[in-house]
Amino acid sequence: MFAVVRTGGKQYRVSAGDKIAVEKLAGEAGDTIELGDVLLAGDGGEMKDAAKVKVAAEIIAQAKSEKVTVFKKRRRHNYRRKAGHRQQLTLLRIVQVGDSKFEKKAAPKKEAAPKAEEAPVKVAKKHEAEKSEPAKGVETKKETKAQKAEPVKKAATAAKADEKKAPAKKAAPKKEAAAEKSAAKKAPAKKPAAKK
Repeated sequence: MFAVVRTGGKQYRVSAGDKIAVEKLAGEAGDTIELGDVLLAGDGGEMKDAAKVKVAAEIIAQAKSEKVTVFKKRRRHNYRRKAGHRQQLTLLRIVQVGDSKFEKKAAPKKEAAPKAEEAPVKVAKKHEAEKSEPAKGVETKKETKAQKAEPVKKAATAAKADEKKAPAKKAAPKKEAAAEKSAAKKAPAKKPAAKK
């Protein structure tokens, strides 16, 4: 049996087992959806009532089509614009085409979700137990870190104050050393002249 279905402004001739790429539809991979806008249905050479026919499809993946380059140009006006576009698509596998109703496969995912939620709760309970009864070594380490942190901050502020004063003191000796070097260079030139 086949059907002609309209989705995303386009029409597709589908039958059970076909794979098609359509404009993006809401849903995740593995979800089952119904394509409701059936335009035509038939079985071999016979036409069926399209209003009674249901088309069920499973989402394989959400994907993007090939890149399309959009290039605009106006001659003699120094106008060029280049852009690209990738249309978002949904890949579908047609599960069923017919009069009978279909069952959604999305329901089992809801059952799996509570199991995932239960696991973090157990982990959280373990952490709560650790907080109420921490190890002896952990407590002492925390205390020592807290005690050490305060003196370090005080020492750091004192060091910063010293650094502000120290660069001014260091700058003067550098100038004096540079003056001595230049004097030493000039002095040897004068000494040979004095010996003659």
